[in-house]
Amino acid sequence: MALTQSREITAASRLDNVRYAIRDLASVADEVIAQGHKVLPLNVGDPLNFDFQTPPHIIEAVYKAMRDGRNGYAPSPGVPEALEAIRGEAARKGIRTVRDVFVTSGASEAVDVCLAALVNPGEDLLTPSPDYPLYSAVLCKLGIRLNTYDLNEDDQWQPELADITRKLTPRTRGIVLINPNNPTGSLCTRQMLEQIAELARRHNLIVFSDEIYDKLILDFDSQKNETPHLAFAAVAPDVPCVTFGGMSKNYLVPGWRIGWGIVSGDAAAVKAYSEGVHRLLRARLCANHPEQYGIKPALEGPQDHLLEVRRKLRSRRDLTQKWCESTARVSCVAPRGAFYAYPKIDIPESDEIFVKELIRQKHVMVVHGSGFGQKPGTQHFRIVFLPDEATLAKAYAAIAEFLRERYGN
Repeated sequence: MALTQSREITAASRLDNVRYAIRDLASVADEVIAQGHKVLPLNVGDPLNFDFQTPPHIIEAVYKAMRDGRNGYAPSPGVPEALEAIRGEAARKGIRTVRDVFVTSGASEAVDVCLAALVNPGEDLLTPSPDYPLYSAVLCKLGIRLNTYDLNEDDQWQPELADITRKLTPRTRGIVLINPNNPTGSLCTRQMLEQIAELARRHNLIVFSDEIYDKLILDFDSQKNETPHLAFAAVAPDVPCVTFGGMSKNYLVPGWRIGWGIVSGDAAAVKAYSEGVHRLLRARLCANHPEQYGIKPALEGPQDHLLEVRRKLRSRRDLTQKWCESTARVSCVAPRGAFYAYPKIDIPESDEIFVKELIRQKHVMVVHGSGFGQKPGTQHFRIVFLPDEATLAKAYAAIAEFLRERYGN
C-alpha cells in the first residue's frame, strides 16, 4: 500500500526576505479586477504596455536569424557578432580597459551570475537604498546579509559617501551603483563617480555599475555636445568593474530578455573573477539565441527611435513633476533619467497601506517606497510615467483625490 506523505515541504529559510514589491501587488489588483474595475498600471516599467514600439529593423534581424536556423544553442558567452558589437558600445561609452564581455538572459541574469561568482558566505556587498529589489533578492537567495548604503534625497539622490564609508567592513567585496537609478531616476555626477572609484581602490573592491537606462537621459541638450551619461568604467578605467547593460529599455524589447556584462579594469585584478563568471555561464548553457542577432543592428544601426522616446519621456516627466509640486503632501526630486519618479508623501500610515488602498479605492497602481528601501520615518511611492499625458493626468487626479479624502489637506 502506498504511503501518503504528510509533512509539509517548506521553502529554504534564506528566502524569507526575498520580496519583489513591483509584482507582489498583483494580488490586490486581481481583487479589484475581479470586481469589474479596470486598474491603471503605473507599477511596471514595460514601455510596450503603452505607446512605444520596437524598432522594426531589430525585429527583422531576429526574424532572419530564426529563418536562417539560429534556433539551437548559442556559445555560452554569446554569439561573436553580438560580443563584437557590445565591445564597440563599450568603446563609445569611453570604457578603454575592456577585459571581457558576455551576453545573458536579460541584465537580471548578469546580476545574478556576477553576484554569485563573487560573494562567499560571511561576506557582503554594498547596495543602494533605495534600489531595484533584484539585488536584495539575489543576495538573500545566496544567503548573504544585506548591507545597504543611503542615497541622499536632499542631494538629488546622490550616494552618501559618509554612509558608504561607515558600512564598509573587511568582508565587503564590492559596491553596486544603479545609474540612472531605479526607482529615483537620479544620475550620478562625475565627482561622485570619482569619489566612489577612490573608495574602491583603497578597499580593493569591485564595482557593479547597472547602466541599463543609459540612453534614456532626459536632461540632455544635444546642441551643447554634452555627454548624456557617464559610465563608471570610463571615469575609473583601472578599477575592477562590471557594467550591466541590455536591450530591454533602450531598444524596447523587455520580453526578449537580452542583457550583457562588460568586465573592465586592471587585467590581472579581474582575471580570476572573470573565469568564475564564465564557469557559471557555461553551467546555464546560453542566453536566448536568435534574439542575440538583434544586438548588432540595435547598437550599430539607426538610433532614431531614441529621439522620440526621450521626447515623450521628457514631456511625461515634466507633467509628473508639476503634479508633485502642486499637490499637497507630495514632493519629489525631479528624475533625470529612465522613466520613474519617486515622490515623498507626508502621511500618518505606511506607504504600503497607501498603495494598496489606492488600488482598491481609485484603481491606480503604484509601488510603495518600502519595497525599494528608504530612510526610517520617510514614506515614498514609485511612479512609472510611461503612459501618455492624458492617462497620467487622469491617474494623478485620482491620487490627489485619494490623498484629500483619506488624509485631508
